Amino acid sequence: MLDEEARKMDLFSANVSLEKIKTGLTSKINPKIDNSEKQKLAAVLIIIYDDPPKILMTKKPPTMIQHGGEIAFPGGKLIDSDYDLLETALRETEEETGLNISKNNVVGQLKQVTTLNSGFTILPFICILDRISNLVANSEVEAFLQIPFVSFLKTLRNDINSKHNSIQEMFQFTFEKNLIWGASARMLKEVHDNLVEKDLMY
Repeated sequence: MLDEEARKMDLFSANVSLEKIKTGLTSKINPKIDNSEKQKLAAVLIIIYDDPPKILMTKKPPTMIQHGGEIAFPGGKLIDSDYDLLETALRETEEETGLNISKNNVVGQLKQVTTLNSGFTILPFICILDRISNLVANSEVEAFLQIPFVSFLKTLRNDINSKHNSIQEMFQFTFEKNLIWGASARMLKEVHDNLVEKDLMY
């Protein structure tokens, strides 16, 4: 019975197309945050692409002062010349990956997330692409991870590592030998929950 249930779940997962994911994650885009409290602002781009769908993440070099060795989404901090946080996400993504992505490919955004160790408030945007190619890393990227999307989301677990846990509820995801936790995992948890809520995955 368990094997049959697993087979059904695998079949269901195989039918989660890029178009269904786009439908499930499309939302109103409001790329500005009221910064009257002078927060440190940043933005990331969650890129989902290909058939079957994959999600792109980057591994930071261990030598980086902040977030060294961690797995993250392309992105970075707002600078004065950025019109808004969506421009930040697109600019930083091009710098880190070489991908020149149009705003037309950005279909939605998630709730803002605060990093607990560096104190940034991050606005995540959802980007859907048919395919990607010619990734070019800059000095902030040690490696690219092109991760099968649905099976990755199913690795969701509570993060019980006392070094990770703090005042917020924490989660973790795994891909091969890589552990994704912290702010990135909280973003992925929202992606997961949005798709489950709309019956697009178990």
